[in-house]
Amino acid sequence: MTLAIVVIVVVTALVFDFTNGFHDSSNSMATAVATGAFRPRIAVTVAAVLNIVGACLSTEVARTISSGIVNDALVTPTMVFAGLAGAIIWNLVTWLLGLPSSSSHAMFGGLIGAVLVTAGHSGVHWGVIVSKIILPALVAPAVAGVAAGVATFCAYRITDHSVTHAGRYYRMGQRISSSMLALAHGTSDGQKTMGIITLVLIAAGMQAPGTHPHWWVIGMAGLAIGLGTYSGGWRIMRTMGSGLVAVEAPQGFCAETASTVAVLASSHLGFGLSTTHVCTGSILGSGVGRGAKVNWSVAGQMASAWLATLPCAAVVGAVAGWLAGRGIVGIGVVAVALVIAAGAILTRANRTKVHHGNVNDDPRAVPSLARQPGGRVVEDLPVVVEGSVAHEAERVLKSAAGRAPGGDDDPRPGQHLAGSGVAS
Repeated sequence: MTLAIVVIVVVTALVFDFTNGFHDSSNSMATAVATGAFRPRIAVTVAAVLNIVGACLSTEVARTISSGIVNDALVTPTMVFAGLAGAIIWNLVTWLLGLPSSSSHAMFGGLIGAVLVTAGHSGVHWGVIVSKIILPALVAPAVAGVAAGVATFCAYRITDHSVTHAGRYYRMGQRISSSMLALAHGTSDGQKTMGIITLVLIAAGMQAPGTHPHWWVIGMAGLAIGLGTYSGGWRIMRTMGSGLVAVEAPQGFCAETASTVAVLASSHLGFGLSTTHVCTGSILGSGVGRGAKVNWSVAGQMASAWLATLPCAAVVGAVAGWLAGRGIVGIGVVAVALVIAAGAILTRANRTKVHHGNVNDDPRAVPSLARQPGGRVVEDLPVVVEGSVAHEAERVLKSAAGRAPGGDDDPRPGQHLAGSGVAS
């Protein structure tokens, strides 16, 4: 029975790792995709490969999770399974909403909730949680944001970014900086599932406490997060790339570089840092450094999701932990509930798909109906993003309208005929 539960938990951990990959693929590549430094599909392919490589470079974060945040002498595989269920559900919900919340904090919260409800306060190492999870979550985004802001401010004054060759060089630099960020993301988030699986093996008596993850654990965890990253996670990439602030190449380069340094440093120190928090802080800082208009409303929604992640995932983990503690029937109930919840979220997501073809479209560009003289219904488009699918279609149609007879009878700029799908 113990072996069967361990297998179930390991599979669930790899599923979480996959959701972590597509949930956080935007961290390293959102700005590079937004500026055109990488095409979307190439971006996620590069990020996936480097996530796998990064996951194999270090195990400090994995050791923090396997023997740091909870008492491995009191933890059981069932508790870990319940915590992972809470983390997966939270990841899927925030992905559906396009909110770049922390997959890491979802996992920590789910595990803490499950351990608290079954083993009590003695099962959680609160000092480690404060020093290696909560404090880095508060300090790292601010530090990365300031660094990115100062770097962006300097970049726009050292070079004339409006010159064509300058923009090309910055985009080339982004290919390097975003790739390094993907590698750093692997060294951080790729290790967290390794730590969870190692914790399960220790709890089941299959591995000695305090030891490093086995080679097969490292390989499977790295592959799972790489496959998740390759799947895209386009909803959150859209929010990170164009929902917070309009990103230009110099700005993206500075944000990615600042994030890379922060994430690599935290991985070396074994902090359970959220790369989502760091990258968001860097993007906001770069926007302020450039003097661009920042969408503080979206930033506020993201901050609310950050604050809610740990407690909400902990509540779900606690409920799942209580059910799973009832025995094999309880574990089955949790597993069925997880499958049903995931299916419902994915079904809802399919109604409004975001994919590599429309990831750069502005998420705020929601059409509103208006009526022109003569009875024609048109739609106001508040934003058409340069380089997006809608922008390219607009350019082609404008060119065609200039050669067509009767072209003066078009709707006014910023509007288009309802149902046409593009502006004219």
